[in-house]
Parts: sequence; C-alpha cells; structure tokens
Amino acid sequence: MYGRKRRRAVVLAVLMAAMLGLAACGSQGGPARTGQPAAAEESGEVSGAEGSPAEGDASETEGSPAEGDTRGPEGSLAEGDNRAPEAAQDDGAVREELTALEVARLMGNGINLGNTMEAYGRAHLGTDARPTQYETFWGQPVTTREMLEGMKAAGFDTLRLPVAWTNMMDFESGDYTIDPAYLDRVEEIVGYARSAGMYVIINDHWDGGWWGMFGSVSQETRSRAMELYKSMWTQVGERFRDYSDYVIFESGNEELGFRLNDTDIAQDSGTLSDGECYVQTNRINQVFVDTIRATGGNNASRFLLIAGFGTDVRGTCDSRYKMPEDTAADKLLVSVHYYDPSGYCINTSLSKWGTRQEYQAMNDTLAMMERFTRQGYGVVIGEYGVLIEDPERGLKENASEYVRNFLNNCDLYGYCPVLWDCNNLYSRDNCALIDEEMAGLYAAHSLKVQAGQSGEDIAAQAREEMEEALANAREGAGVDEGTAIAWIMFNSSDWSVQYSVGDNYNPESLSAGIVATDVEVTGEGTYTVALDFTGVSGGHALSTGFSALAIANGEKLFPGYYVEIQEILVNGQPYEIKGQPYTCSDDGNVTRVNLYNAWITQVSGGARVRQDDGRELSPRLLDADTLGEVESLSVTFDYVKGP
Repeated sequence: MYGRKRRRAVVLAVLMAAMLGLAACGSQGGPARTGQPAAAEESGEVSGAEGSPAEGDASETEGSPAEGDTRGPEGSLAEGDNRAPEAAQDDGAVREELTALEVARLMGNGINLGNTMEAYGRAHLGTDARPTQYETFWGQPVTTREMLEGMKAAGFDTLRLPVAWTNMMDFESGDYTIDPAYLDRVEEIVGYARSAGMYVIINDHWDGGWWGMFGSVSQETRSRAMELYKSMWTQVGERFRDYSDYVIFESGNEELGFRLNDTDIAQDSGTLSDGECYVQTNRINQVFVDTIRATGGNNASRFLLIAGFGTDVRGTCDSRYKMPEDTAADKLLVSVHYYDPSGYCINTSLSKWGTRQEYQAMNDTLAMMERFTRQGYGVVIGEYGVLIEDPERGLKENASEYVRNFLNNCDLYGYCPVLWDCNNLYSRDNCALIDEEMAGLYAAHSLKVQAGQSGEDIAAQAREEMEEALANAREGAGVDEGTAIAWIMFNSSDWSVQYSVGDNYNPESLSAGIVATDVEVTGEGTYTVALDFTGVSGGHALSTGFSALAIANGEKLFPGYYVEIQEILVNGQPYEIKGQPYTCSDDGNVTRVNLYNAWITQVSGGARVRQDDGRELSPRLLDADTLGEVESLSVTFDYVKGP
C-alpha cells in the first residue's frame, strides 16, 4: 500500500509541473481532431485514414511556407545547411554497453505522432509539394516543438514517428531518391523530440502500399521493391548516422507479413503463400539490419527495431518468424501491436470491456512476448489504444481500466508501450491529455515517476495490481475446456456491428441489439448457428468485413473432424456460396470455416476437406460486394469424422 500512496503523491507533483510548463503552449487552430489507427488485421485491426485524405482538402493554401518548411517559395531547397537547428540538442553519444532489454525500460511510455508524416498525399499532391502539405493531408496540424514538449510533460518518453517516405520519391521511374526537403522536415521533428529529451522511433509506415510489390507476379517488380527498400534505408541511415542511440530505426509496420500481397500499388500482387510471406518478411528484416549497419558511424551499433510478422503477437511468436542476424551485440528489439478486442479498441462495434475473461486474454497474449525477452531482445508495443468515438462524449466505458492493465503488463515484462494517437487522447491544440484520469495514469507509469524504483519493484507492483484487477473483474460468459460451442464470428463491412470475433469465444463481445443462436456441439450431427441483426442500430448489418463459422475447443475435443456446410441463409433466403468451404484452425483449438476472410490470399496447407467437389477452396464463400444489408444470417452444417 505504501508504494501506491507514494506513486500517487509523485504523480500529483508531476501533473502540477506539467500544467505550469504548458502554460505557454499555443493552439494550432481548430478543435481537437480525430483519427483511427492505420492498421488492418483479420479479427484484429481496421484501416483508419490509410489510402484516402481526410474529408476536405487539408493541404495548405498557396503562399509562404508554413512553420517547419525547408523549401523556398518556388519549391527549391533553401540555401545553406538544411539540418534542423534542434539537432544540436542531440549529443551523438552511443551507450555501447546498454542492451536492448535495458533500453526498452528506459524508453518508458511512448506515443505515436499518428496520421502526420505517414499521411499519404502523393496521389493527390504529386511528389514535389511542400513537406507540410503531406504532413497535414490527413487533417493533422503542422507539428510544433510545443506539441512534443507537451507529450514529454504528460509522461511520454518516446515518440514513434511513422513516415511515408515515398511521398516525395519518384520510385515508379526507378529513381529512389527521397527529396531532401522531406528528410529535412522529418529531421526537424526528430530535433523537437530530442530537444524535449525523448527517444525517437523512425519507420516506413503503410506508405501507399508499395510493400505489395514484394508479392508481385513479376520478379522484376519484386527486385525493384528490394532496391527501393535498400535505397530508402541507406538514405535515412546516412542522414541520421551521427545521431545518438536515442534515435531508433524500425524496419516497417504491419505490412511486413501477409500484406506483402497488397494490391494498392502492384495490381498483380497476391502471389505469396503464408509460408512465403514469412520467408520474405525475414529476408526484408535481415536486409534492413545489414543496410543500416553498412552506413557506418553510430549506425554500426544503433538500436534497431524489427517489425514482427504483421506486428501481430501470435504471428510473431510463430516459429516461422526469425529475428535477423546482427554484427552488433544485444542491439535488436522487436515490434508488435495490440488492439484486442478490435471492436472495442479501434471500431465502434463494442462499447465496453472488463470481464475476467477479457483481462485474462490480455494477460495471456502479452505474456507470449516473453519468448523474445528471454532471448535478450527488447519488446516495443509500437501501437495500442482505445479509440475515442466522439471527442465530446470522451472515452469508452472502462478505457482507463483497459489501459491500466495494459501498462501494468508492460511494466511486468519490461516492454515499451507506444500509444497510437492522432490528436485524440493527446490534444495537439492544447498540448495535454484530454482526460484527467488518463493523465494521472500515464504520469504514474512515466520514467520520471519510476526512476527511483528498481525494475524488480516496478514489476512486483505491476503484478500485484494485475492480480487485484483480475480478481475484482466480473465473471463473463464463455466456455470451459470440456465443452465445444459453435457460433458465427462476425464483423460488418463498416465495422460497426460485431459478434465474438477471435478465437476466444465471448458472447458478451457483441454490438447492442444482436440476438445470437450459438449451440453446443456434442459430436457428429447436424447443427445450426445464427445471428439476428434486426435489433441493432439501423436494423441490419452492412454486408460483412469478416465472418466465420467457429467451434470453440473443436480441435481438442473432436480432432480430425470436418465441418460440411449444408445451407447458408441470408435474410431467410438460401444463399449460393462461392467456391468450396474448407475446415481449418488458426490456434490448434478452435475449428473454423471462413465465410468471408479478405486477408487470406492463398489457402494454407492446413486446410482440410473430407470430399473434394472439384471447386477451388475459398475463404470467401460470401460475396461482400453484393451481400448488402443483412438482417439475419444462419449456417447449417454437418460435423463428421474423417475421412
């Protein structure tokens, strides 16, 4: 109890200092802006503003450059040295003896400068606009020093700076040169962060989806993708070669995984199998390390952050994912993201969280990353958070409890958590967190507050609070290990309607108004599961963004069984499916038949059918383009022993 009281006292002092220090923080104009995590995962994340500008044209008007621009009025580089003056705040020191595990703890809490330098305005602006026009293209203000000083004062010790480097690169013509003005602007923001005393993570983010070139049918396109990647990181590495090891490079984002098959840029992409996606991801990460190390200077021993497979915890813990070899000892960290459950974290389909099962699911998933800390790799949770649906309504129910348990997990295992934020929880207009409880929470977990505690004491306090939260959480619905339950996982195409998505059966994880018919599976037989959407807002679900028939504990209780779909009814009418259904499992426990899964481009070798009817195996039995308004969905299936 003493430790908690002491923490609260220090937190109050930190908050008072932050309030005094931010008195001079000026508004950048307009109300706080909203944004979503730029992410996409099956039963995980949903795209935010990626691929399209914010409503209206957020680009600057003609005239003199905005603050931070390094271009002259005609677009040419200003004369003289364009290195940001704030670079002088970085002393260029490298702590050779510091390990990746140690630096992960020193990085404290982190925050993303979301929807800013990774805002993809290239298709609209071309490649020769002013850097701040791209920076503001998704509706964010021009970044100022005061914004980052406010982040530091709020308890954030690390800034993750997502970047779309191809905004100002004419890569289609084979010229992979990043316009120096864009490098200058990124460097200027890095200077702001370093001046504030923050660590800085620089990556290449979604970046228009050029990553899909790696999955092209054409070997020439694949080769050009690697040339682009090497050239990009050579230029970035050379620009920041003399910076201290407070500057960290990250090999990629969620695209290093199945999204190497994306077709945003390479229309003929989609050729890589699941296994080949792993092989290519491992290869890209190795090239990243080799390329940065080859640029010399401080890069020879700089900390490098290696993107996990799709930045998904389970995908990254798969044995097919390999960390790269490195000439520097103990300087590699691994990056994953955490948005579970997605309907609560980044969509509007779930409004609350906090059952004992949900606490346990978070604890179990985050514990999996010990696989890497035991090998000496630092762990960075590069994105997480709970979406603020409406700034006027504030946080979702239980959001502070969610974040508290998440931060305690990170304290327990020594991970660095980096909040995804797009001018939502942290207001760039007021340079402060918008919620008092969250402000206290982040201050309590800041490096400043924890500096006087040992790692063991921090972990012990985190474990105590986690155990207390779990014990006090209400019991939710679920299924015990000796029971098999069949249900329909469902997301609507606009992600506003959801029912129990993911391999943990949770009938309480649903949008208000859904009536579900889930059934216990006791062995061979015919079963029907269903969802009724007439009670949700609007009276229907809009098509589907993801859906699957699932059987909790099916693989363990009935190994080798097959699901054979007999009939699908949509709005009470028989539906003609596309392709041949197949039985599979993602986790070795839940049996699944995908009804609509757009993230699968090639059916894996784990798929099984009892009788091949000659049709192509398909993860998209439903046609999302024509499905329309769904008032009800039911699936009747036979569960049979094989073969």
